[in-house]
Amino acid sequence: MRFTDKSIIVTGAGSGIGRAAALLFASEGGRVVVADKTEGADETAHLIVQAGGTAKAIRIDAGLEDDVIRTIALACDSFGGLDVMFANAGISGGMANLFDTDVALITEVLRVNLIGPFLAIKHAAPRIAERGKGAIVLTASVAGIRSGAGSPAYSASKAGVINLAAVSAQQLTGSNVRVNAICPGLTETGMTKPVFDYAREANKMDRVGRLNPLHRGAQPEELAKVALFLASDDASYINGQAIAVDGGLSSSHPVTRQEYGKTAA
Repeated sequence: MRFTDKSIIVTGAGSGIGRAAALLFASEGGRVVVADKTEGADETAHLIVQAGGTAKAIRIDAGLEDDVIRTIALACDSFGGLDVMFANAGISGGMANLFDTDVALITEVLRVNLIGPFLAIKHAAPRIAERGKGAIVLTASVAGIRSGAGSPAYSASKAGVINLAAVSAQQLTGSNVRVNAICPGLTETGMTKPVFDYAREANKMDRVGRLNPLHRGAQPEELAKVALFLASDDASYINGQAIAVDGGLSSSHPVTRQEYGKTAA
């Protein structure tokens, strides 16, 4: 029960990693504001309450400053303050290559994926600092570490999130507010649903995640558990870091690997 009576906000909590994290925060005693652009926010809050937890749902656009301010006000008014902000909301922006990406597309991806976390830090950090200590966790991506895991727009936005975690951790020196990011690899969420659905229908699940040493994709709960760790006192000396949760994908440059238990030709 690491989050007993803690006030927590999770954005993008209507599905995927955000929903898994909201459920886990609540199961460990947290009082959770479930924020999402869709009706999934209400569904997640209902699941939490049904399980005996405490939750408030709110519909927001995580890239709009007024909506972020409104979400933080709800947490403070409902739960007496704010202890944890998990800025998880994001969009993929499709898979257009550099030359097919127009300015409107990359602007929208950056607005949600990068300006959203910036706004979360800007407005949540002072309220968390009022509690004496707390944590902010951002969802970046392995696509932000190096090329090959996403479109130019998405990859650039997530690289910005990684840097934002480091810069904001430094600028919050003395506040006891820690800022870290998780960098998911291929994870089964609403964003990647078409990939997983196709693989199941085509009986090709063995090809999903085949480029990482674990030879599989991740489930949302596996990412949520790392986010909870970073938000908890268990990670009290981790700050300004980006933690890859990708089955080992980003641990190597592309190579022809020798399979476990097989002799090299």
